[in-house]
This record gives sequence, structure tokens and C-alpha cells, in this order.
Amino acid sequence: MSLTKELLSGSTSGRGIKVAATATPGTLIHTEGANTWDEVWLWAINTSANDVKLTLEWGGTTSPDDLIEMTIPGEGGLYPISPGLPIEDGVVVRAFADTADVINIVGFVNRGP
Repeated sequence: MSLTKELLSGSTSGRGIKVAATATPGTLIHTEGANTWDEVWLWAINTSANDVKLTLEWGGTTSPDDLIEMTIPGEGGLYPISPGLPIEDGVVVRAFADTADVINIVGFVNRGP
């Protein structure tokens, strides 16, 4: 099986995605392509001195089924938030934070056939 490394669809040229949303629907992080599957690798960077709660919307907005909630440490560097979780069938990943414009998300997907 062959995998290809791809940029996040919500990213411009591989740059970080600033989480502007503070509620659902969140800022677009990635949309899975048709007829494939994606293994999603994400890290968050909190540019604030304060800890900030981040919520990933993993394919929907239903709590608790589609939400992954975590606290991102202030000025703590790259913080892993998705360790290669798989998605398929056009699933959309979005994010929102308690504070706007202080969390950046970087990452990539490994795309399968």
C-alpha cells in the first residue's frame, strides 16, 4: 500500500492555520478527499502566555461523539493534538478555541488509496 504526504486542505502552502473561531462551526483544518482515506497528524501552537482550551470538531458537531477537547499550554511550542487519526468519505475537521487568534494548527495527512 502506498501513502502520499499531503498538506492540510485548510492550509496555504503548508503554513499554520490560525484558529479564529470561538464556537461552532470551527475554523476549517482539513477536508478529506473523495475515494481515499487520510491519516491526520496535527500539532497546536499557543502564542498566548495563558493556557487555552481547544476543541476539534471531528466530522461533526455532536457532543461528545464528534468533539475532541484539550487545553493547549501557553507558549509551550508544538503540542500534539492528532496522532495520525484516520478519516474517510469527505469527513471535515474543524477547530475552535476559547480565545480567538492565538492558536495555530500545523500538520499534514498521509493519504491512502
